[in-house]
Amino acid sequence: MTLSPDLELEPKTDEPKVFSVTELSVALKNTLEHTFGYVRVKGEISGLKLHTSGHLYFSLKDKDALLDGICWRGTLSKFSLTPADGMEVICQGRITTYGARSKYQMIVDHMEVAGIGELLALLEERKKKLEAEGLFDPSRKKKLPFLPNVIGIVTSPTGAVIQDILHRLKERFPVHVLVWPVTVQGETAAREVAQAIEGFNTLSSFPKPDLLIIARGGGSLEDLWAFNEEIVVRAAARSEIPLISAIGHETDTTLLDYVADRRAPTPTAAAEMAVPVLKDLLEILNTGAYRLRNGMVKILRHGELFLQSQSRGLISPQRLLESKQQLLDDYLERLTATLENKKTASQNRFAFLNHRLSQISVGQIHQARYRELSLLLESYSYTKTLERGFVLVKTEGGAPLTSAQNLHSKDHVLLQFFDGTKKVEVAE
Repeated sequence: MTLSPDLELEPKTDEPKVFSVTELSVALKNTLEHTFGYVRVKGEISGLKLHTSGHLYFSLKDKDALLDGICWRGTLSKFSLTPADGMEVICQGRITTYGARSKYQMIVDHMEVAGIGELLALLEERKKKLEAEGLFDPSRKKKLPFLPNVIGIVTSPTGAVIQDILHRLKERFPVHVLVWPVTVQGETAAREVAQAIEGFNTLSSFPKPDLLIIARGGGSLEDLWAFNEEIVVRAAARSEIPLISAIGHETDTTLLDYVADRRAPTPTAAAEMAVPVLKDLLEILNTGAYRLRNGMVKILRHGELFLQSQSRGLISPQRLLESKQQLLDDYLERLTATLENKKTASQNRFAFLNHRLSQISVGQIHQARYRELSLLLESYSYTKTLERGFVLVKTEGGAPLTSAQNLHSKDHVLLQFFDGTKKVEVAE
């Protein structure tokens, strides 16, 4: 290792040159950056701290040493993983110094998990965390539409995946498809996929999809890692549109599969889940129409036979009317005969009475009338009243007394009973 040429040493003198602190700091910085330049360092993350500025500060350590690291805010947003304490990673960046504190550090612009074992451990830890939050709860899963009008597909615009999906949709049931192109591997993949899911959910100028398919071909755990990132899982959990996860092959599993409403073993299988087969639907409709037509014919025939059987037990309206007409004629004939008999009897009675009346003299008529009036007058006589227990009060002169005010003490009155008269004196 040599010092920077900017730092001139004079080893021939008896005493070394005196440097200012800044001069020495700059010389060391230049020497370190010139010697190492861009490096890859493997270590375990420790002391992770996200500053309010958005910059990430941490240390990389192994058994015997520790290296400070910094990740600027703009670079951190491009990472395909979320750094955490205890995570073993491989960082890429440049070595520099921080003269204000007399230390060297690494400016990290790329970070990846070191080794498949570390990835699997991180995956399991993240799965437990998200599962504990309820993001994988079956009750949250939405039902896929039977026949979507628009399907949104989030995948790479190139390659066999999108072609396989479009081909299978065309074979089964052609529908309108919107493709949101994303990178499906690398540092920006997770962020692009999450933005695509959120973008489809907020569409307003285009027809909003009824169903989303997130698709990618097969690959290693590292290749599929973007679909294990929290940003993707949480975006899928927030999606109001039902979502199918179609990542890799049947044996590949990502965290997106757990949060999705349906998981397809392959992208082609996702297309088969998304729409039914048009030919099958037409066959079902034709079969249904045939069965409906036959059923209606059977119902009509059954109804016709039923009406025919019921009509046999019914009397003809004409015959029923004729029977009632004959009965009416019979009643009319009997009524006419009865009236004629009544008329004849009345005429005979009238003739008989008229004959009897002509044999009675006028004197007999007056005598009979006199007897009737005498009997009526006698019924109105006061003597009939006296017979019922009443008394007639009269003066000594025989005049009837009708008021107590006309009587005075010591007056004498006559009390006439039905069988005689008594004279009495009025007391006080």
